[in-house]
Amino acid sequence: MNIFDRKINFDALFKFSHITPSTQQHLKKVYASFALCMFVAAAGAYIHVVTHFIQAGLLSALGSLGLMIWLMATPHSHETEQKRLGLLAGFAFLTGVGLGPALDLCIAINPSILPTAFMGTAMIFTCFTLSALYARRRSYLFLGGILMSAMSLMLLSSLGNLFFGSVWLFQANLYMGLVVMCGFVLFDTQLIIEKAENGDKDYIWHCVDLFLDFVTLFRKLMMILAMNEKPAHREKERGLQQRQAPRVRSPAELHQEDLDCLGAHGSSMYI
Repeated sequence: MNIFDRKINFDALFKFSHITPSTQQHLKKVYASFALCMFVAAAGAYIHVVTHFIQAGLLSALGSLGLMIWLMATPHSHETEQKRLGLLAGFAFLTGVGLGPALDLCIAINPSILPTAFMGTAMIFTCFTLSALYARRRSYLFLGGILMSAMSLMLLSSLGNLFFGSVWLFQANLYMGLVVMCGFVLFDTQLIIEKAENGDKDYIWHCVDLFLDFVTLFRKLMMILAMNEKPAHREKERGLQQRQAPRVRSPAELHQEDLDCLGAHGSSMYI
């Protein structure tokens, strides 16, 4: 039998037999809302970076926090669904605006950081999401305690670094945050499945969990790429300045040039 004659069963590839059909429909709504959040957040970031019509600041941060609290306080029902979707869109928009200063910094260093960070975040998020969906139910829920402990450690190190000002501690916090957010993608995805299996069908709030995971993951990866790009950018500028700057001659070279000029002048007197 020729192995190349085998047909790939794509239906079996995307079949989640361990997830009930109602939960699968719930996940479709969650990821549809997630796609809406991504589009609206991209619009908010575009307005900050390109048009400068709305700038990130204290008001945008407070507005984003206020909308998230309002969304959390509004009960999920068919009557409040449209209202909560509007609150979700407003929260995503202000979150995108809040990414503006980090985007401006990366554009100033190297504009190619942004598509690289976004594609990297999308690949990481997709891989860990599929891993959580295909894995046995509740297999990653044990990560909850570990991730919360890691978050507490990161918070303490960030507060301590305000006094120490250690670059090494800042870099370690970034890399640790990237690993922790990958774990949260696994944990939150399986937690959403378990909540849906137990009757919690609030897909809008479940979307907030995944959206925050993606945004935080994107921010961490973007700052890591910018941090690694900056030394290379400085070395390139330093090499360009060295090529453009005139070479400083030593006193011995200047003295030898004076002697050569005097010798040439003396020779011309005898011609």
